Amino acid sequence: MEEGTLVDWLVNVGDNVTEGQALANVETDKIVNELESPAAGVISEILVAAGTEEVPVGAVLCRIDEG
Repeated sequence: MEEGTLVDWLVNVGDNVTEGQALANVETDKIVNELESPAAGVISEILVAAGTEEVPVGAVLCRIDEG
C-alpha cells in the first residue's frame, strides 16, 4: 500500500487523546483501518481533511501536543 483515503476523523482539535486511541479511519484498496495515536496529548491541528484521497503512507495527518 502506498496511499489511502482519510475517510473520517474520530477526534477534533482540542480533544485529549491517549496513546493507541483511534484517531481516524483510513480506507485502502481492501479495508477500512483505524489509525491509532502514536502518543498521548491534545490534538492541536488537523492537517488532512476528511475525504481526502491519495494520502501517502507516512504523511503527517495531525499534530499532537504532548506537554
